[in-house]
Amino acid sequence: MRFIANLITSLIIAGWIATMSVFSIQNITPYALKFLQFQSIQIPIGVLLSISVGTGFILGSFVPLLFSSPKKSSRRRLEEMNVDEFEEFNFERR
Repeated sequence: MRFIANLITSLIIAGWIATMSVFSIQNITPYALKFLQFQSIQIPIGVLLSISVGTGFILGSFVPLLFSSPKKSSRRRLEEMNVDEFEEFNFERR
């Protein structure tokens, strides 16, 4: 199952990069970003798009680290269980 998820993720990223490549080749006109009174240097739209997508991929890779809860080790969980619950997991090998 993990293989399929990695494959789909890779295909989506590859498709996005291919789309950006075609878009940047077709739109080579320089453009300057303006925010309030600030203005950036003039660079092609494809370069701006690739910078923003790259930044999004990098920041998006850190999101799961921020929202994941620390998991307890299995040994610690077994120690916290009382004896009755522990006996359920104590299987004999035949």
